[in-house]
Amino acid sequence: MKILKEPWLQEKLIKINETVNLEGFVDIHLHTSPDVKPRICNDLEAAQQASDQGMQAIVIKSHTEPTSERAKIAEDISSMDVFGGVCLNNTVGGLNPRAVDDAAKMGGKFVWLPTISFSDMESDFTEGIYKKALEEILQIISQNDMVLATGHLKPHIIFSILDDARSHGVKRIVINHPLTSVVGATIDEQKEMTRYAFLEHCFVACMPLHDYLSPDKVAEAIEATGYKRCIMATDFGQKHNPYPINGFKLFIKSMMDRGVTQKQINTMCSKNPKDLLY
Repeated sequence: MKILKEPWLQEKLIKINETVNLEGFVDIHLHTSPDVKPRICNDLEAAQQASDQGMQAIVIKSHTEPTSERAKIAEDISSMDVFGGVCLNNTVGGLNPRAVDDAAKMGGKFVWLPTISFSDMESDFTEGIYKKALEEILQIISQNDMVLATGHLKPHIIFSILDDARSHGVKRIVINHPLTSVVGATIDEQKEMTRYAFLEHCFVACMPLHDYLSPDKVAEAIEATGYKRCIMATDFGQKHNPYPINGFKLFIKSMMDRGVTQKQINTMCSKNPKDLLY
């Protein structure tokens, strides 16, 4: 795999299990099979691997179908907390309040705004065509104490969503991977976002077959915006990347090599995601 040929990753993979402890940590963003894209592990495997590492919880996400019921099955078998939800892409009817309501009834925790369908929907967001549906969705999220995740929305739309979410009493909000090219939030925009939401930094953005973002940029963003409002996650599960638990360890080691302290790691990998979820 190309990833194993990257010098800054190869060295860390060798001793990763000896140097990084995931006890009590939470990964709020990983992709598992079954899926339309090839995944390195399924729901049960991801949950069991996380449980074996002593992790507190994982969140499984699909771009194409709800994961609420899948998470429940994985949780029952692994005896650890597994959360799911629904991602509001075209396959579930886009901004579909019924899909959100059904996810809530099945114990779903996350509502991700559009990701892979956002390019088809961007103009409608900008023109306010989704306003009524969005208000219904935000109301359901608030009533069920769910987490609102901003998906692949652009910053100017995210700020509008944040205003609407606050007016509807949504308390749990996370900005998905703001440094990635699909979102592209500046540091100043990220600082403003932290007033209302957690920033989720995902290690997949640093992978060769993705954004290939320098880990330095992630560490710099954490320092600039403040670790108390950041969450570290993987967004792993792709067939060409390491298993999510190894990706999590790589991420932690990479940040610590760049001066992020163990206390800050504990906050971003344990306290903050637990505050978001529980």
